Amino acid sequence: MTDTTTDLTTTDLTTTDLTAADVTGPDATGSPGSRRLVVLDMAGTTVADGGLVERAFERAAERLGVEPGTPDHAEKLQYVLATMGESKISVFRHLFGTEELARRANSAFEEAYAELVDGGLVTPVPGARAAIEELRAEGRTVALTTGFARVTQDAILDALGWQDLADLTLCPADAGGRGRPYPDMVLTAFLRTGAVADVSDVVVVGDTAYDMLSGRRAGAGTVAGVLTGAHDRTTLTRSGATHVLDSVAELPHLLTGSA
Repeated sequence: MTDTTTDLTTTDLTTTDLTAADVTGPDATGSPGSRRLVVLDMAGTTVADGGLVERAFERAAERLGVEPGTPDHAEKLQYVLATMGESKISVFRHLFGTEELARRANSAFEEAYAELVDGGLVTPVPGARAAIEELRAEGRTVALTTGFARVTQDAILDALGWQDLADLTLCPADAGGRGRPYPDMVLTAFLRTGAVADVSDVVVVGDTAYDMLSGRRAGAGTVAGVLTGAHDRTTLTRSGATHVLDSVAELPHLLTGSA
């Protein structure tokens, strides 16, 4: 999995440091019902995480000599949980300092996560599949995005039988290597699908602050947080959510009810 480095680091983007300028985007004006491209996050939004990220990190960290129960382990795990939604290779760069260690950690994490997926431990968020099918039946284009590598994303899609559920699936490598909170995956979905003429007609949905920030930075007209994953209503709203839903299952009503 490729990923590019820039002078903007993860620590620059912690949710506690977000300012009004960070979440600047279009106001929640206009009709969400007219927005025809829907960009959905996977883990925590459409796919129930169930602690798999934490479990996979623990396995990966142990392989790199980070002992469970130590302060170092606790600190690194807290950072992983705080940056849910971000590209995992970027997270590991911050945690381990060198590119070699980051890639070793990322490979170990992806391998551990895939083992958990193969063990049948991944499930859809209730109502997620029906919501995606309803959105597409209404003529909307749906993209599924993730901070995982393509191999892990495909393993999740295969395990759920979702290979053909969405119009497009994207991981950071598909968008030039940068994951959230950068807007690249949202903008890649916009460019590849050609489903709408203006980014303000894009809907972005996710469970983390970084999902919200990426949507706002892309210029999406609707940036909806969901409460089935990592972050709470306050965090999602502070990070730029125009709407907060209990679940992605409510999304079709939000869009059609506002048409």
